[in-house]
Amino acid sequence: MTTGAITPKLVTLAWPLVAGNLLQTFYNLADMFWVGRVSKEAVAAVSLMFPTSWLFVSTAMGITAAAVALVSQHIGAGNDREADNVVAQTILLALVVALVLATVGYLFREPLVWLIGARGQVYTEALAYIEVIFLSIPFTFLFFAFRAVLRAAGDTKTAMWLVVVSAGLNVVLDPFLILGWWRFPALGTQGAAIATFVSRVLAAVVGVYILLDGRWGVQLHLRDLRPDWPVLRRLVDIGYPATGDGLLRSLAAVAMAALVARFGPVATAAYGVGIRLMSVSWTVSGAVGQATATGVGQNLGARTPDRAAEVTWKATAGTMAILFAIGAVVFAFPATAMRVFIDEADVVAAGVDLLRIVTPFWAFFGGLMVIQGGFRGAGDTTVAMVLSLLSRWGFRIPAAWLLAYQLSFDANGLWWALSFSSVASFVVGVVWFRRGTWREGVLEEGRPREPAESPATGKGIDPDRDGDEVGGTDSPADS
Repeated sequence: MTTGAITPKLVTLAWPLVAGNLLQTFYNLADMFWVGRVSKEAVAAVSLMFPTSWLFVSTAMGITAAAVALVSQHIGAGNDREADNVVAQTILLALVVALVLATVGYLFREPLVWLIGARGQVYTEALAYIEVIFLSIPFTFLFFAFRAVLRAAGDTKTAMWLVVVSAGLNVVLDPFLILGWWRFPALGTQGAAIATFVSRVLAAVVGVYILLDGRWGVQLHLRDLRPDWPVLRRLVDIGYPATGDGLLRSLAAVAMAALVARFGPVATAAYGVGIRLMSVSWTVSGAVGQATATGVGQNLGARTPDRAAEVTWKATAGTMAILFAIGAVVFAFPATAMRVFIDEADVVAAGVDLLRIVTPFWAFFGGLMVIQGGFRGAGDTTVAMVLSLLSRWGFRIPAAWLLAYQLSFDANGLWWALSFSSVASFVVGVVWFRRGTWREGVLEEGRPREPAESPATGKGIDPDRDGDEVGGTDSPADS
């Protein structure tokens, strides 16, 4: 990403990320499709638990955002050995945080589900779903760490193919476990969670194997799997705002779901389907934002900040154009989009209102996510966090409370709050990025990590790189 025409390289880097994210969205949609064949209570349960489940995914993405910044900038600066060490420290950090979250979440799962607003049969279905999701958290974190470090090295295709396999397995398992096809028991929402668990275990195991193999640009060295406190502190310093960003976004989603739940199962089910459809826009823009982070990080490592800015603006414009087109199609056929997932007339009618209000503004949701990717690639994760804070807690939740509960717009007030917050936060993000405070990057000056010395030549040899000279043209990162 540091030389040549930007747009073709950005497309090459982004399209596997878009495809991989779309596949993940597809299996989320598949969960909703099959759960919709159970009952509206099951749909409402998964809808209420989706923001909570996404909270852990967002936390994993926040932790690994620091790895993207550090690994991409080390590679841009030619410090391959230092990049590999960051990979190992990222795995350690991700596992520790994941195990803590999984343990705490499982222990407090019952009051959590009650607090969100699930009652009666919705509570039963939601609890059965979320307790399995808690068990999958460590594997989710491992996969996101794997995907982040490969993306930082410029390899987005390998993770995409792994998502193809794992998401495909999830989609195949869904009807067997949810509806009880063949000799399987009909487990309802718990079946959807088990299918997700199995697919995430597969993705994590294969991802770790690929990192240990080391032929994909970065490598996990077993001897690096011990705490390197300066690097861990660097990851935490850069990563905690990104983790806070993910938590703020997810907690806001949980709060929004709680506001929706007060309008009953019809509004909740419509919101659940609508959020799944909106996730297509997040999928595209999130993937392009990830590619943007890699491009910005590598160019700052190579000391070309103007090119880093150009990467961000071109990515933002392209993403918004695509999302305007997608939003227009869904705006034209909202009932058709809703009936793909549920055929109950009252839920479809509520969903049509939702989609007609939010689809014209999908591009602004996406544009902000790409700009945040630019900040994260520069290591300026605090600004990305502040933008999320403004978007959700500064604009969306107050507007939702005002419009839906004080001005009596009912559930439609919640949908208008979503649209308003997307435009307002996008404008703030554009103005902030144009200030250019992100241009310095995060690499500290000094010597890179020293490899082992070759007794024969006295040159730096990394014993885990098959005898290639570190920084030489035959290293996997260079190729």
